[in-house]
This record gives sequence, C-alpha cells and structure tokens, in this order.
Amino acid sequence: MQKAVYTVRLAETDAERLDVFIASETGISRSRVQRLVRQGLVTVNSHPCKPGCRVREGDRIEMTIPDEPGLSLVPEDIPLNVIWEDEHIIAVNKAAGMVIYPAAGHSSGTLMNALIARCGRLASTGAPLRPGVVHRLDKDTSGLIVVAKNDAAYLELNRQFRAREVEKHYLAILFGNLKKESGEIIAAIGRSASDRKRMSTRSRNGKEAVTRFEVIKRLKSATLARVRIITGRTHQIRVHFTSIGHPVLGDRTYGRKTSLKAGQKTINFSRQMLHACFLRFAHPVTGDVLELSAPLPGDMEKAIEELEG
Repeated sequence: MQKAVYTVRLAETDAERLDVFIASETGISRSRVQRLVRQGLVTVNSHPCKPGCRVREGDRIEMTIPDEPGLSLVPEDIPLNVIWEDEHIIAVNKAAGMVIYPAAGHSSGTLMNALIARCGRLASTGAPLRPGVVHRLDKDTSGLIVVAKNDAAYLELNRQFRAREVEKHYLAILFGNLKKESGEIIAAIGRSASDRKRMSTRSRNGKEAVTRFEVIKRLKSATLARVRIITGRTHQIRVHFTSIGHPVLGDRTYGRKTSLKAGQKTINFSRQMLHACFLRFAHPVTGDVLELSAPLPGDMEKAIEELEG
C-alpha cells in the first residue's frame, strides 16, 4: 500500500473532475482511479467523493494506492545518459525504445527501474511504479526527461508544467515539404472516438493544443523542423503534424510513413523520428534557470544524411 497527498493547483480551469485530476497527476489510468474512489480510498478535504466531483484550487486530496499485483519497481543496473543531477532532480537523455515505467507487457527494463537503481529513492508521488514523474515521452521518442527525487521538487516542477512555464523543444523529421518556414498549429486534441488508443484533432471533447515550428533544413521529400509545444497533450506533435499532412516519419500509429524513396534508395525508419532536444525551467528548489540540451541521436543523424542525398 502507498499513501499520497496532493494539493490541487489548476492553471487552466477553475474546476476539474477528481478522476481526471488524479489520473493526470499520477499517471494511473482513469478507470483505476475511479475504482479507488468508489472503494473509499480517496478523500477530498477529508471527505469521500464520487469520481466526477469537481476539485478546486487548494483542495487537499488523500489517497491510498494498493500495490498492483504482479508489478513492482525493481532496481536494475541499466546505463543512463544523465544530463543533469543533484539531490533534488535528475534529467536523462532517454534512448528510443525505452519505456518510462513498468506496465503490462513491459514489467522491466524501464527508465524507472534504472533510476531507482541509480538514485535509491525518488519522490513518493506516483509511487509505486512512477515516482517523481512530472512529464512523459513516448517509448519511441528519444530525448530529455526530468524526474523529481523528492516531494518538494515534484510539487514545484509539476506546478511549472501545468502553468506552461517549462519551455520544451523537439527535433522532428517530417514527411513532405512544409510550405512555411515557421508557423503555428492550433487544434484541440482529444481521444479518438473510433480508437481509444489514438488521439485526434476531430474529437468532440478535445482540449486546446498549440504547437509552434520552424524549418531547420529541407530534405528530399522531408523536412527537419524544430518544434516547441506550448501545451502538453498526449501525442501532440504527432497528431498535429499528421493533421496538416506532414506526419512524423516512422510513426506507425498516425502517419504510417515508415519508409521513403530518395532517388534509387528506399530509406526505412525503425521508429518515429522525434527527439526532445531542449528543456528550460526554473530549478524547483534554488530557482536558478536550467537550460538542458540533448544531442540528436545517431539514427536520426543517419536518416538526415540519407535524405540529403
């Protein structure tokens, strides 16, 4: 059993459903959160609530999380590319193919397994399987991810992410030639009505999503772009660029452009060509501004060389 306490901080709305808030804070699936609430394991200001009750700024949420059967966070000595580390936070350049935390189908070999082995202890929020996680990267997206080592660091980092104070940049190799040198995509994103594992700009319940981009290099039938996400919706970059006809190359879920012809040669992409290259945020304890960078991984460098010709 794990116990956790949250103080509600809402940057975007005056009120939010209890189950939605907890799911976004912890990474626990919304269906499991609803079960915990109905089992009486969640209180708001010391009172039991329904999953759909609205929480507001300053509300105190207490929850007891039973251990998930068959899943635990076992330390594993997995090499990590650490970009920054002190007693409060650790930032890692995650390799493509690495899952963030254990779940059904990948109970080991995750970033959390590696971090708990290296650090010994992380923030309690998100425990037992996702301690200290304040943002995420898809399995096949490489790049920077920052994790909190203690609860004070977690709360402040989480506040910065929710308040959109963290600057997040990506490098993406996109299908086709973008018409503009720079621009902005504004289209709400929500769960697809036809496939619950996919996100869509056509969802009736979409949330505001803003993506900015600038062209770095024009390639053969492709574009290398630097992308900044203002909001942080699930699969935002992949969904937004697919919606304008320029999906991320190698994305098997949305664009499905897993290969491309360049002259006489066919170039195959083993994963989505997306890399989180830059984070700018205030250190959660000292307040110092941190600017962290992660170089382009070898597979994306090779793809660019091949697409150049």
